[in-house]
Amino acid sequence: MAVQNGKDLLVKIDLDSSGNFQTVAGLRATRVNFNAESVDVTSLESAGGWRELLAGAGVKTANISGSGIFRDEASDERVRQIFFDGEVPDFQVVIPDFGTVEGPFQVGSIEYAGTHDGEATYEIALASAGQLNFTAL
Repeated sequence: MAVQNGKDLLVKIDLDSSGNFQTVAGLRATRVNFNAESVDVTSLESAGGWRELLAGAGVKTANISGSGIFRDEASDERVRQIFFDGEVPDFQVVIPDFGTVEGPFQVGSIEYAGTHDGEATYEIALASAGQLNFTAL
C-alpha cells in the first residue's frame, strides 16, 4: 500500500436520515479505531497452559475522534443536534485505499475551544452504536 494523505480520511454524516452523506467540515485530524474484546476460555486442560480464546465471541466496537475548525453550518448544526437529541444516525468513514465503514454512531462528546487571537475549534468523539458494514475499495 502506498503512502496516503491524512486529509483523505473522511468522516461523513447522514444529514437527514435519507442516505444523504456530507463530510463533517473543518476536520484537521481524524482517528478511527476498531476493537474486539476477547473471551478467555482457558482451563486446566489448555495445551501447555497457554491461554485459549473463543473465536467469533466478544463485543466489537469502533470509535472515531476528530478535531478541527468550524467551516460548514449544516454539518456543525447536525452534529450538535444529534448530541442534544441523543440520536444514533448513520455515519460513513472513508479510509483511503482501504474502504468505507458505515453504520450508526453516537456522538459521545463535543468540545469547543478558542483563544482571543485564533479561530474557534472543536473536538468530537463518536462511538459505534450498532452493526457496522465495511465496503472494500
